[in-house]
Amino acid sequence: MKQILLITDGCSNVGMSPIVAAAHAKAEGINVNVVGVLDQGDVGELGAAEIEEIARAGGGLSRMVNMRQLSQTVQMMTRKTVVQTIQLAVQKELKHVLGNGSIEALPPEKRGEVVRVIDELGETSGLQVALLIDASASMKPKLAAVEEAIRDLMLSLQARQGKSEIAVFHFPGTRHGDDCIMDLAWTSHLNGVHSIFPKLQMGGTTPTGPAIMHVVEFYRQGQGQGSVHDYGAMGDYGRRGRQETDGMMGDYVV
Repeated sequence: MKQILLITDGCSNVGMSPIVAAAHAKAEGINVNVVGVLDQGDVGELGAAEIEEIARAGGGLSRMVNMRQLSQTVQMMTRKTVVQTIQLAVQKELKHVLGNGSIEALPPEKRGEVVRVIDELGETSGLQVALLIDASASMKPKLAAVEEAIRDLMLSLQARQGKSEIAVFHFPGTRHGDDCIMDLAWTSHLNGVHSIFPKLQMGGTTPTGPAIMHVVEFYRQGQGQGSVHDYGAMGDYGRRGRQETDGMMGDYVV
């Protein structure tokens, strides 16, 4: 199972619409979850609406949190999306076999058996989480909370029975250059996480849409072997601008 977990305070302002980019991710079988990091209400209505729409288009979850809640929320959303993905697959199979896609429509004993299977699969299925961190200037005061959340998520993933891997990206890559940079390729270990944050250059614009597409391309191209730059520039997505802003919307799950 594949996820993008976007941590941002909203208000993208460069390149392709992040809503359209999230829809592209969903079409590739990648759920997009979005955590909006609040600090005394500094995410305005526009940013909050964008965060919700990105998650809706990406078939994932969105949550608005303050820095103290970030770590717990990141873990919850990751696990909840796994269960949600499995549940949708089970319901699809039920519809195919029984002509009814609702688990609630099953007899109580069968329903309990299906729920147990879903819980077990949620713990044992393979999982890849690509963390995408907004490193624009407004996120600088929140960086310590993001670092703590990633470390806690790594510990949580290591506790699962199934294989779990994490990769880490940030955007913008530079103030005037790359839309997105890979900080850590797929790993199931904590080694390397500690070295990411001192290197981050906080500031610049917020190219959320191009950054999402960069991670989608990362998934496409051999599961993240080598540098992000090996996958080719994502400038085509940035140059499309904001014209791709409607359609291609997925189901939003709360």
